[in-house]
Amino acid sequence: AELVESGGGEVLAGGSLRLSCAASGITSSTNSMGWYRQAPGKQRELVATIAPPDITNYADFVKGRFTISRDNAKNTVYLQMNNLSPEDTGTYYCRLSPNSVTNYWGKGTLVTVSS
Repeated sequence: AELVESGGGEVLAGGSLRLSCAASGITSSTNSMGWYRQAPGKQRELVATIAPPDITNYADFVKGRFTISRDNAKNTVYLQMNNLSPEDTGTYYCRLSPNSVTNYWGKGTLVTVSS
């Protein structure tokens, strides 16, 4: 399986971005998928997950601002990020988990939010 993230970039505080994670070699719709982020000098942390049949879960620090969704026809998961703050800066990674012991990760996409 391969995951490819896209959509990162630099925005001003209060702005929005939509990240995409395209999966190949595996069907994303039947698997749990998630977005994680890692800020410079910090550990990777969970941002949001989506599990069949579209059960979503969010970290407290993004609730009400970020939305995770998927397009099964495109085998793609999205992360809509609104009202971004400089604290949201980091590399965002996509993860697909076909079972409890296997995880596939993308290479990440960089999000930079300036004040």
